[in-house]
Amino acid sequence: MIGASGQLGTDLRKALTGQEVVAPTHQELDICDSNRVSECVQAMRPDLVINTAASHGTDECETQVERAFQVNVYGVRNISLACKSVGAALVHMSTDYVFDGKKHEPYLEDDIPRPVNVYGISKLAGELMIRSMLDRYFVVRTSALFGSRGVTGKGGNFVTTMLRLAREKKDIRVVDDQRLSPTYTADLARKIAWLINSETYGIWHVTNGGDCSWYEFAAAIFQQAGLHPSLSPITTAESGARARRPAYSVLGHGRLQEAAADDMQPWEDALGVYLQEIGVI
Repeated sequence: MIGASGQLGTDLRKALTGQEVVAPTHQELDICDSNRVSECVQAMRPDLVINTAASHGTDECETQVERAFQVNVYGVRNISLACKSVGAALVHMSTDYVFDGKKHEPYLEDDIPRPVNVYGISKLAGELMIRSMLDRYFVVRTSALFGSRGVTGKGGNFVTTMLRLAREKKDIRVVDDQRLSPTYTADLARKIAWLINSETYGIWHVTNGGDCSWYEFAAAIFQQAGLHPSLSPITTAESGARARRPAYSVLGHGRLQEAAADDMQPWEDALGVYLQEIGVI
């Protein structure tokens, strides 16, 4: 597993209990080093490789374009080539940001991607690399992750950031014109484990159920945590974000529904479980 120390990787290791999981650190395996990736995969000869590593700072990708493509495209190409050389399947994490947000109803797996920022472009290019090289792959698109590792991991996540700002008694202004589906990494990890066992390859959308704006997400965090900070909605334009964002990036669970496996709990319920997990409620 590549990227095992992150939010999703941490929960994936728990979900894959009973499986032999090898998780090299970034220092041991830099996916941008094609020779090292090849050597590592050839030595281990895994049946399956899971890649959760990415350059995912949406605004940072706008100014660090070369780095975004090194990790999200060429790094993915290196992994795909290595998988092909040993006949391994690949699980790769992608994003709702491969879509432009103009559909205004949940995007399904066969909808045509049209990313509007460098991050989304690089993630889509990584998807295409995989699809051009491998037959046995799971490309899992998801959205707005929050998980226990975010408490101590670099940068935290949206939930922990909101909790910190509330406790610092900051005036909090959050975008209210982007809709998405927040996703709890423990739920996502369990569904990925199910996908692996199903051997039903291809592109899958996996998020918690329902959708909200970032502002509505923040309001729910504070309501469930019993906090009452100064919270106000703003527009994307007012936020000053460098990168464009899709106004609507809700992912529909078309393939999960076809497989009678769409049991992802609503994001509000998942948030409550998470807040209990980290000791907030």
